[in-house]
Amino acid sequence: MSKQTHGMRLRAALTALAALSAGVAGAAGPATAAAAGPSGGEWDFRVLLDDSPIGEHRFALATTGNERKLTSEARFAVKLLGVTVYRYQHNATETWRGDCLKRLSSKTDDDGTPEKVNAEAAGDNALAVTTPKGTQSLEGCVMSFAYWNPAIRTQDKLLNAQSGKFEAVQVSRAGSGTVEVRGQPVAATRWRIATDAQPIDVWYSQQGDWLGLDSMVSGNRKLSYRLK
Repeated sequence: MSKQTHGMRLRAALTALAALSAGVAGAAGPATAAAAGPSGGEWDFRVLLDDSPIGEHRFALATTGNERKLTSEARFAVKLLGVTVYRYQHNATETWRGDCLKRLSSKTDDDGTPEKVNAEAAGDNALAVTTPKGTQSLEGCVMSFAYWNPAIRTQDKLLNAQSGKFEAVQVSRAGSGTVEVRGQPVAATRWRIATDAQPIDVWYSQQGDWLGLDSMVSGNRKLSYRLK
């Protein structure tokens, strides 16, 4: 398989998954100024492709006053017969007030293709999202793919932090099972976020802690996040 073909097979899934923020389960209601989810925490994930490690994705959430700040950093490298056929780097910083995204800055190197997104609050009820293709104004309380916030479950559109697209989604509970956490199976509930590209299955513990996620990519390959 060529480097170009392998990269194309992964790109669609990685574009959506790059929008990850951390996640926690809980009772969800409409997005409002009242904050849901944790006020702080760190999540350090191994990233696996068909159970083989390809990199890591780290998240850190902190609260200052009435704002929460989420930073994330992803580094992937896919190898074939010892040769790197795909590289991916993504850095993002998000600022939230309540359940509403107020600021976003991200940079991505998708196997040599650069992407950049900046977003700023525009007045009290809008978000101006700027990419190299232009600026769009999103009305209302906008959320990104913020799995740390249970209010995500009530949304029908989410902002992709890599591409700047405001994507249609369907979120639903998809059953229960177990997921590996630091080498041990843990009982978990699975929530599915259906997108135009592919569904993303997010796992939460019975206590509401984010444990990992899975998504099938082209070629029937499985991309997974597991806590270190």
